[in-house]
Amino acid sequence: MSVPTAALESSICAPLPVLGQNVTVPLVTGGEVTYAALDYAASAPALQRVWDDVAAYAPYYGSVHRGAGYLSQLSTDLFENSRRTVADFLGCRADDQVVFTRSTTDSLNLLAAAIPADCQVFVYETEHHASLLPWRDAQVTYLNAPRTPAQAVESLERALADRDPYGPALVCVTGASNVTGELWPVKELAAAAHAHGARIVLDAAQLAPHHPVDIAELDVDWVAFSGHKLYAPFGSGVLAGRADWLQAAEPYLAGGGASRKVARRADGGVDVDWHTTAARHEAGSPNVIGVYSIASACKALTEAGFEGLVAREQALVGRVREGLAEVPEVQVLSLFGDDAPRVGVISFVVRGWNSSHFAAALSAEYGIGVRDGLFCAHPLVRTLLGSDPQDPGECGAPEAEPGERSLNAIRVSFGAGTPDEHIDRFLRAVSELVREGARWNYRTEDGRCVPDRGAAAQV
Repeated sequence: MSVPTAALESSICAPLPVLGQNVTVPLVTGGEVTYAALDYAASAPALQRVWDDVAAYAPYYGSVHRGAGYLSQLSTDLFENSRRTVADFLGCRADDQVVFTRSTTDSLNLLAAAIPADCQVFVYETEHHASLLPWRDAQVTYLNAPRTPAQAVESLERALADRDPYGPALVCVTGASNVTGELWPVKELAAAAHAHGARIVLDAAQLAPHHPVDIAELDVDWVAFSGHKLYAPFGSGVLAGRADWLQAAEPYLAGGGASRKVARRADGGVDVDWHTTAARHEAGSPNVIGVYSIASACKALTEAGFEGLVAREQALVGRVREGLAEVPEVQVLSLFGDDAPRVGVISFVVRGWNSSHFAAALSAEYGIGVRDGLFCAHPLVRTLLGSDPQDPGECGAPEAEPGERSLNAIRVSFGAGTPDEHIDRFLRAVSELVREGARWNYRTEDGRCVPDRGAAAQV
């Protein structure tokens, strides 16, 4: 998969309105500044359109399915229409199911619970933990980090060809790395999987907010993503794709909504007739507001023109990479090389800096929010940093003191709502911190690097 650039240059659109654009935060050095939210890869701000749609619906909130009242009927229609909106957004095939979950993690754990008992799972060590860890009860083959897209396809083909016994198999792969932002060759990997009798699930958590995802065009079997990364932070996610394994599996959660009929047996037990639709795995009261917010975000991105959004984001990616390249102390992390297409997610380290210290200074002295740590992708970041698996460092909890080397990186991420000014301020701040040092002293507190109040640095 690649991001076209030249053909899109003329279609760049303005950033979409998001909540929090005018929020001001205090600086440790004095005064306040408008907050620059550059941590979209963790959770993107809500689109203003999503917030307005949710606010307009909220007074009409009611129970979903089976309620006779007007608000229940309206909410049920809203819920099921949202399912159709998401299916259209993902280019679902006619017989695909859209199951609403809590998140990408929840979606992939649902699928892990639904795979056949003898299924073999193939997953790259480069995956986010949401894709790496749910398969504990299956026979799992972890593939080494590839260094080119072609190598990714070749290693998968070898692994699938060598599997023994030759039974059902599932490949799990990201669409865009949550660490490097690099796009993976999803269509080619899907073709390789299908050629060897395997199925494939796409973790689109970092892809769907930045790039169109079409299940039929990519020829993947399932897609999983989270609302909170798609500008809809109301606690819902999606698993969309083939229905057969989902219909054959026991419900992910047993309870109301998943069952069509429950009856007592003569021996005192209970017989249950489970739904064969998406409801089979949606037990409990649905999060109708979360689901509606995802549908609203899908509509907003589509109506804004995804090509224009992609074009603008690619311009920002180019600006960030060029700016960071001007600072010799900065090393941008990459699996596939500098020319690899990527979304607005870039991780880097700064020579001579503890990554947590650097991120803390960006926040405290410049009002810029980024992420530091291992980004819930420990094996990948360790591979990129050339570290030993036993080296210290945890996801979001660095152990090194300010000034000491740390097994962590800094991640800047942005998207449809990012103003140009935030990118410019970030690049100026990186250059100033590297050139002049922090203006404040910092200390480690509860595993986080924080300003030492009342202790300005001598610079």
